[in-house]
Amino acid sequence: MGKSFAQRRTPAGGFGQNDSVALRAQNPPSAAKAAVVLGGLTARPNSLLKKTRSGLFSESALAGAKAQDQRIEPHVGCLKAAPDTRPVPNGLFQQAVKSCPIKTSLFRRALFCAVLLPVLAPSAGAQEDSGATFRIESKLVNLFVNVTDRNGSIVGGLTKDDFKILEDGRPQEIAVFERESAMPLSLILAIDTSASTAIDRTRERDASKTFIHALMREQDQMSLIEFATFVNLLVPFTNKVGQLDHGLNSLKGGDATALYDAIYAASDSLASKKGRKVLVIVSDGGDTAKNSTYDDALEHALRGEVMIYSIIDVPIEASAGRDLGGEHALITLAEQTGGKSFYAEQGGLDKAFAKVSDDLRTQYMIGYYPHKQEPGISFHRVSVTVPRAAAEQFNIRYKAGYYSEPPEQPKRRVPID
Repeated sequence: MGKSFAQRRTPAGGFGQNDSVALRAQNPPSAAKAAVVLGGLTARPNSLLKKTRSGLFSESALAGAKAQDQRIEPHVGCLKAAPDTRPVPNGLFQQAVKSCPIKTSLFRRALFCAVLLPVLAPSAGAQEDSGATFRIESKLVNLFVNVTDRNGSIVGGLTKDDFKILEDGRPQEIAVFERESAMPLSLILAIDTSASTAIDRTRERDASKTFIHALMREQDQMSLIEFATFVNLLVPFTNKVGQLDHGLNSLKGGDATALYDAIYAASDSLASKKGRKVLVIVSDGGDTAKNSTYDDALEHALRGEVMIYSIIDVPIEASAGRDLGGEHALITLAEQTGGKSFYAEQGGLDKAFAKVSDDLRTQYMIGYYPHKQEPGISFHRVSVTVPRAAAEQFNIRYKAGYYSEPPEQPKRRVPID
């Protein structure tokens, strides 16, 4: 997570955590008094510096300095800096440090500020006492939240004050709140075309077309992939439903089921997108390709901030003909990423797709900047509650958490043909 300018650590001897730069135009333009705070040493251009403990700055060093309207050219060891200093070429800062016989930390601080102060300082036309603050904010964490009641009906009309957010058990302040998010949608529809789903191929194609036509808006984009032994890209991201229809007419087939490869590859494609990122999977469950694992798929989806919606299409209801472990995996992948799972047998594929569409239209978007994060933790768990309601009154769905650090191992790529 990013830190404020004044808090950012640098290598030893550089601009340290106890140093700060205060940039304020107090009497512009002629009598600028830019104050540079160097770990307790304050230099003002219109006053002579008193001798410091190291003797580096002295009154004689600034003997040529004149009052407010003239350029100030303090000599700091081997450095001569004036208020109109321009950015220096790469490496010049380090060369100056190495070539100068003075190696103290104080000199490094003075050199840093003398080089960067004129670049960062406000223009001469800045208003007096503007008090501008330069800050690098933490990354905004977005949570897409669905709330339903005991009967499964959508709960709308909640406000920002109704929600409470915890990260790793610590309360967080909500910075962004939207109802029925209108954010653009980037969605990948992934269809299982392994041998076990062949009997339902036509039904899957027709239901998928109905879903696409009902869901797509001008600001949305959708991509189409199929997976069997391998993962195949049928249509890249587009908002043209005609191209998606054509892709659905090109579904093929294969023997194995590369379910986790499909989730991994789809999450990789969605990670760089803005707005809401959704993966809709139509499958009977189970991974038989044995390339990626469940953990690989889940971590990659969470890192890419991808919500998974699983439509479990089970042609054989008898447990002897079903991969219950695979079905459970599809259910938990949806739960952990803030999505939801549906069985196609309960009203058919059309009804399952309609539920996905309704769910995406009735989300709350809650954003916050992490506060008081515990160092050394890569995965941060989040909790969303509605305190005024009894725990059993609402069913609140959201992702389990997010990763703030890159993976320890470089991510591999799953090829898409």
